[in-house]
Amino acid sequence: MENQIKEYPIVVLNGLTVVPTTTVHFDVKREESIKAIDASLRGDQMIFMITVRDAEKEIDKENLYSVGVVCKVRQILRLPKGVVRVLVEARHRGEFVEMTKKKPYYKGNIRAFSAAETGCLEPTEEKAYLDVLKDILKQFQDQDDKLSQAVIDKLREFHSLDELLYATTEYIGLSYDKKQLVLGTIDYKEQLETLISLAKIELQIRKIKDDLNVKTREVVSDNQKEYVLREQMRVIRKELGEDNTSDDAKDFLERLDTCKCPEEVKEKLQRDIKRFSNISSMSSESTVLRTYIETLLTYPWGIRSKISENLKKAIQVLEKDHYGLDKVKERVIDTLAVQMLSKDVQAPIICLVGPPGTGKTSIARSIASATNRKYERFSLGGVRDEAEIRGHRKTYVGAMPGRIATAMMHAKVENPLILLDEVDKVSKDYKGDTASALLEVLDSEQNFSFVDHYFEVPIDLSNVLFIATANDASNIPKPLLDRMEIIEVNSYTENEKLHIAKLYLIKKQMQKNGLTGRQFQIEPAALESIISSYTKEAGVRTLERTIGKLCQKAARKIVLGEQKSLRVTTANLETLLGPVKYRKEDQMLEDKIGSVTGLAWTAVGGDTLEVEVNVLDGKGSMKLTGNLGDVMKESAEIAFSHVKSLVSSENEACEEFVPKKLKKSYFEKHDLHVHVPEGATPKDGPSAGITMVTAIYSAVTGATVRGDVAMTGEVTLRGLVLPIGGLKEKLLAAKQAGKTEVLVPEKNRPNVAEIDEEIVEGMTITYVSNTRQVLKHALRSSNED
Repeated sequence: MENQIKEYPIVVLNGLTVVPTTTVHFDVKREESIKAIDASLRGDQMIFMITVRDAEKEIDKENLYSVGVVCKVRQILRLPKGVVRVLVEARHRGEFVEMTKKKPYYKGNIRAFSAAETGCLEPTEEKAYLDVLKDILKQFQDQDDKLSQAVIDKLREFHSLDELLYATTEYIGLSYDKKQLVLGTIDYKEQLETLISLAKIELQIRKIKDDLNVKTREVVSDNQKEYVLREQMRVIRKELGEDNTSDDAKDFLERLDTCKCPEEVKEKLQRDIKRFSNISSMSSESTVLRTYIETLLTYPWGIRSKISENLKKAIQVLEKDHYGLDKVKERVIDTLAVQMLSKDVQAPIICLVGPPGTGKTSIARSIASATNRKYERFSLGGVRDEAEIRGHRKTYVGAMPGRIATAMMHAKVENPLILLDEVDKVSKDYKGDTASALLEVLDSEQNFSFVDHYFEVPIDLSNVLFIATANDASNIPKPLLDRMEIIEVNSYTENEKLHIAKLYLIKKQMQKNGLTGRQFQIEPAALESIISSYTKEAGVRTLERTIGKLCQKAARKIVLGEQKSLRVTTANLETLLGPVKYRKEDQMLEDKIGSVTGLAWTAVGGDTLEVEVNVLDGKGSMKLTGNLGDVMKESAEIAFSHVKSLVSSENEACEEFVPKKLKKSYFEKHDLHVHVPEGATPKDGPSAGITMVTAIYSAVTGATVRGDVAMTGEVTLRGLVLPIGGLKEKLLAAKQAGKTEVLVPEKNRPNVAEIDEEIVEGMTITYVSNTRQVLKHALRSSNED
């Protein structure tokens, strides 16, 4: 066998080393190894087993240990999922010379070691080494309960040093690389010395572990596992002479030294960092503390951006970014001017109120750009949990700071502009009242020490410029509304929409859809038709989407090669966008009996409101339909009562409009049905009173209502007309409906004076203070043809 080279099938082991004179079993799953075992069974059942150095790399001679073991396959057992369990008897060592075959299994030339290479021992040396190994086994038995007495006795009965050498290597628990070190030592005497050295090191390691366990048990009880782990860590650090402060804690302390946080915050952080350094990293409390400390250190304590004091630049930015909105810009510039002049003035809470698509969010973004503030935005729509604003207690699972503190950390400065979008849509449930939580944030008298539940320390919000947006100011909770400065962003006229589309929307959509000026154009007349015939809104959001739709059609035609460019005209507009949605001829301007056009304000702008009344035989009841709210139901009841007194036989006030006298018994024998069309849409608000009075009066008397008149205003039982809100939007709705005269409460005369001439142009605004004046202007006189 000496110096003999023989070819064997090869099984490559990963993380396992087989030593001679032992019998081992293991599972094989690699296809090459299974085929190598099958090949050995077809021959002399001999196989060569060698360990790989790095399982991630390719298997070749450089990646395999140089020494392995020649084994005989005694038994195989095929298990499910392609696994083969193998029992082998390890015979002798062999040197891997070269790989002779790789597919379908590994095969190579193996050289057996000669006696001259391994050397031999004198009988006295052999006896000495035999006694040393048996003594080592006894020491292992004393330290390791896992080695049974039967195993130790069997090992100590070996009289062959060669057998005891490899049996000791196998059973004392050496790792596979240490076993490989013993196996790869060629000289016999050096091989014994290597094993003895490794065994003594292993004994020393076990002794240290035992000492640590003893010291730990003296400090804490066995049933407190968490304390055991902590004490073990403490003892280990003490034995190694290390400082108790971890690297993370040191890093936190270094960051704290450069942090500009208040002294109160710094003291708290120092306590928490000290506590963090004394607990185990495996503890759940360690993770909570780490996150908390990192969050507080990330907050921009004392860091502020330089606010621009160039008011002319702010005016230029607002003028460049937005067309019209002169009063809004004026209010914003006044606020900025005061803030620049008085350094100590606290930033006001501006609330932009108006229909969707009128540019409230973009105004806030422009203000941030004009003042050189960092811009952060979050929406309050549908937020119910108070913790969204104040944060969660850090002891809760998944705890995090509130949205205000999070926005500050994103901005990385203490004086950003934070936009609170949709503030009128906050709500509350059993988890708390979000609007109440916002009070502390927006109140300049107390937000300098706002306490987030997660932070547990006050943060200064007095330098933040808060801007809120809302569609309907009436939906904002009163205490919250009291802390805001309301700036109304009203609906756009058709002329304003035309300029906004030319200056901003067309360019924006062309850039978004990858078009140039040569590839896409819209004629002014076509743009006017889009505004009047395809959109009906207070803002310009639908208009922008419609222009985007045209750009997309142009892009498709250009990509398909159908056209090189698209010019939108009034002639091809209907082809591109489909049938016209809103036609001027759809406006119903003819005179009617029992039908009146009212004006309503909604969250999306102004709208017309038709009120219809029918008189039926009955017992004097009134039926209301059309999905009316409580306020409008009350208006109908008041109008009914007022009309009863107005048209009684004893009242001669409105004889001009009464074709016939009505007796007192008339209402006892007739029922009224008041209906507001489009019943799927909820309707409510205090401005339909005079509309209800006119419709009921016309229905019961037979007087004709002028079709070119619209009206708005609330009424009292005595017939007085009360003022209303949202007048600009209502007048725009009347103009779009083709009305030539609008009845407005006398007390709203100052509001009309503030409205642009463009809106009221072509309409007669008639001011009324009582229902007699309303009926005089709304009804056709019986003397008229």
